[in-house]
Amino acid sequence: MQKMRSEDTVVVITGKDRGRVGKVLKILANNRIIVEGVNLVKKHVKPNPQKKIEGGIIQKEASIHISNVALLNLTTNQPDRVGFKWVGEAGDKRKVRYFKSNDEIIDTVDK
Repeated sequence: MQKMRSEDTVVVITGKDRGRVGKVLKILANNRIIVEGVNLVKKHVKPNPQKKIEGGIIQKEASIHISNVALLNLTTNQPDRVGFKWVGEAGDKRKVRYFKSNDEIIDTVDK
């Protein structure tokens, strides 16, 4: 069960892009994610006229380890840790993600 999801807003807490805020674009294998505008690398691309691709140098986001980011708590505007808990009555329990600092519920976990 991942604590980060696509479209979550995260803060980079360590590394060369420390302090940058971005949206999770994609979650990859081996606990790596791609965050919008973070860990930009330059890639040299050869032209391919059949696919209508121009050559040149492009900038794109590279992956970053999931332990180097934290979910942004919008109420405190600070990075925060995420946990899971069950809420509801005995017959109607559901699993939710919540912020550990203020017990605010983020969303429900799909089964």
